[in-house]
Amino acid sequence: MSKIIKNPLALCGLIIIFIILILALFASVIAPYDPNYININSILLGPSTHHIMGTDGLGRDVFSRMLFGAQISLLVGFVAVGISTAIGIILGSIAGFYRGWVDSIIMRFVDIMLSIPTFFLILAVIAFLTPSIWNIMIVIGLTSWMGVTRLVRAEFLSLRRREYILASETMGASDFNIITKHLLPNSITPIIVSSVLGIASAVLVESGLSFLGLGVQAPTASWGNILTDGKEYIQFAWWLSLFPGLAILITVLGYNLLGEGLRDLLDPKNK
Repeated sequence: MSKIIKNPLALCGLIIIFIILILALFASVIAPYDPNYININSILLGPSTHHIMGTDGLGRDVFSRMLFGAQISLLVGFVAVGISTAIGIILGSIAGFYRGWVDSIIMRFVDIMLSIPTFFLILAVIAFLTPSIWNIMIVIGLTSWMGVTRLVRAEFLSLRRREYILASETMGASDFNIITKHLLPNSITPIIVSSVLGIASAVLVESGLSFLGLGVQAPTASWGNILTDGKEYIQFAWWLSLFPGLAILITVLGYNLLGEGLRDLLDPKNK
């Protein structure tokens, strides 16, 4: 933690993420209104002391919806990255440890997946599924593991011929034991950095899908569908587009700053 405090990038990103996490976790306490409460007497009111981020086309409080939308966006980010990281670690470990034809098959599959634009691949899959938050998390996770796979494979290949790995093999240690006790712990740095940056990407993808109407469905609030509501009134209700757009920008910026800061801190070349 002391190293993070001394790194401006990591510290700035950590502060941003911490604030957003607090707002999301305590949304039900902080929110002044029910995010789904429709009030026809408060339609499209501008920011004021009663509604600090205004109201939408149904009279719902935008600030309350933004707080609950943060829960959705961050949940999607964490779960999707958890799925993609798990898949990437498993496939990257197998490819880097066993090499040969196993490595060739896995990496050719990775190359095929990378040749397909990720967002369009997600759109194609989502089109055949019922739009829901769980489907979104799973689909994003299942289409975002390639980078982690390549990172883990590269680390395993560089560590595979180290003396302590050869000594473990000579002593009869199992493949699983060598991977989990020696190789993975020494490959954790790029995995952490990739996971942090991956959360930012997942938040962007979820927001994009929700904006297109293929993500989180109304009345559940997410930053993407708040933006969708705002495009109909953008000429005279600017707050419906400004605040969710800023939330997405600041969140993605926070995770990118933290990821870059961690990369600088954990890179042995900088020690």
